[in-house]
Amino acid sequence: MFRFMSGSIRIAAFGLSLMLLPAAAFATQYQLKVDGLACPFCAYGIEKQLTRTDGVKEIEIDINAGTVTVTMAEGARLSREQAKRIVEDAGFTLRNFAELPAAD
Repeated sequence: MFRFMSGSIRIAAFGLSLMLLPAAAFATQYQLKVDGLACPFCAYGIEKQLTRTDGVKEIEIDINAGTVTVTMAEGARLSREQAKRIVEDAGFTLRNFAELPAAD
């Protein structure tokens, strides 16, 4: 597709084609506010539950803020009900659940 273009035009055309992909093609992130998240052992318990969940790509835990940021694989979603069950199975309470805006 890009064989006939010069180097800089080819890069620009490729970048533009990525921008035109549907939003669902990008990973979705969620932030969970968790009550009781107080130590690394607590964080490990939640991380262990999340890693067992299909579609979870990355987990970032901020113990001081009591938040867990979950990045899902392309096209995967996490529902509030799933998040609540995961957090409760780890022994904690889900205080808030929010889908983070897509990065520009």
